[in-house]
Amino acid sequence: MRMGSRPLRIDVFRASDILTTDGVMKGETISFADELVLDDTFQVIRGRQVQPLMLVSTDSGLHRAGAEALNVHLDCCLTLMGPDGDTHEALILVAVKDDHAADIYVMPLGDLAPLTDYRLVGIARHTATRRFAEAASGSFAKGTRITLCDGAMCPIEALREGDIVLTRDAGPQPVRRITRATLRATGSFAPVVIAAGALNNEGPLALRPDHRLFVYQRQDQLGAGRPEVLIKARHLVDGKKIIRRKGGFIDYYQLVFDDHHIIFAEGIAAESHLVDPAPPADLPDRASLPAAAPRYHDYEVSDPLIPPEEAARLLRAASAGQGAGAGGGAGGVTVPSAKITSAAGRRTPD
Repeated sequence: MRMGSRPLRIDVFRASDILTTDGVMKGETISFADELVLDDTFQVIRGRQVQPLMLVSTDSGLHRAGAEALNVHLDCCLTLMGPDGDTHEALILVAVKDDHAADIYVMPLGDLAPLTDYRLVGIARHTATRRFAEAASGSFAKGTRITLCDGAMCPIEALREGDIVLTRDAGPQPVRRITRATLRATGSFAPVVIAAGALNNEGPLALRPDHRLFVYQRQDQLGAGRPEVLIKARHLVDGKKIIRRKGGFIDYYQLVFDDHHIIFAEGIAAESHLVDPAPPADLPDRASLPAAAPRYHDYEVSDPLIPPEEAARLLRAASAGQGAGAGGGAGGVTVPSAKITSAAGRRTPD
């Protein structure tokens, strides 16, 4: 495993969870492209649900995390038509052992309901890598305002390559690449929406559930072993001021810099796209970028360490009445804000 890489969580069905209910392969479970037949109909078996799959990217490609780190191949992107005529996409991933398929996974790009007929209308091999890169990366929703080097806030969709953005850790930095993905706002792609002011954000902030926000702790109340931590947006959902918004489609944007930085979105500190030494084909050639500094790679608060209600309570308390996050904050936790940066563009904790 490459040093500095962090596991990537995706939500998948196992192939055995999805059955061919009509067509040439009737009675068989879903499989990879070479064994699929157009116009066959599939159903998710009653009671089967998506499960997390942890992947790690290394110099040789994707691998399944765990004791048996098998190579994982992005086989194809399927287009399925539901009974209402809507189309749905799903990626087929194959874990390979000794040149044979050991496990097959289906990563739905949206919701696939159980006991519902989905007819296979498209099989695309060449788009699988791009769609995986779009679906697996943390992203900001259209309309999110990003703080520039001069303090101005610009909607993310109006940013251009070369624009200079304020970062907490490295001052002004140029945007190297901006990517966009349109996904169904369902399942793991339904955004977390943080209402204006809920975490001292100037406007509502919508972002992918696994996108991480930066928190500075004066005291290590989270038990993370360090004052600076990253917390996934999904840990903050309280059903009131921080919710999951489901339904329709959503445009997600990624900002790629020379390195992994902490930037400011609607005034709150959040990570940029995590640059990996072996990026998907649609991201910049990593060889042309400086060596990645792994400063923030291991700052994430793990799922078992902090219950969602506790994370939300701590961040709300830290932001309440602090005027852009300045000062210690209740409970000794601070959500850094772009308003408390030094002249060099770096926030300096008290």
